[in-house]
Amino acid sequence: MIRRTLERLTRFARHEDGNPTVEFVIWFPFLFLFMYASFELSLLTMRHAMLERGLDIAVREIRLGTGTAPQHDDIKDAVCGNAIVVPDCDANLRLEMRPTDMRDWAGLPTEADCTDRSEEARPLREFTPGVSNELMLLRACLKVSPLSPTSWFIDYLETDGAGDVSIVATSAFVQEP
Repeated sequence: MIRRTLERLTRFARHEDGNPTVEFVIWFPFLFLFMYASFELSLLTMRHAMLERGLDIAVREIRLGTGTAPQHDDIKDAVCGNAIVVPDCDANLRLEMRPTDMRDWAGLPTEADCTDRSEEARPLREFTPGVSNELMLLRACLKVSPLSPTSWFIDYLETDGAGDVSIVATSAFVQEP
């Protein structure tokens, strides 16, 4: 009985019929994770590009406008209207605008002022419409939810308390007279 079982096990070990299946089982998880991470990265990159596009079009409308001081809600509507694939843009977009002197440069703070669904709502940090012939810096911060908040790829990105990722775009314009 033991001898017959050993012969069957030896014959089974010598067969090479399942080799491609074993290789597939070993390599498929790595290939799947690579494809999933590249899809996640491409989605975040596309959203960033659309935010940049929306901000650029809004700033262009301000530059070519009638010279009236731009208002927060108008700029936000213009950015969200031109950012095509950004989900729930009105609720997750936060704008920050301040005048800057070209001769005594003081840029925006390094950390963007973004929304955070895990905290209470806060007022804008600074949104100053500006006066004629003044250089204005405008920063838009958009919070988006990743496809998989628990994936290893998201661990390398900065997330807030709700697990959202920040996408930041900055632009500058001169307020025309």
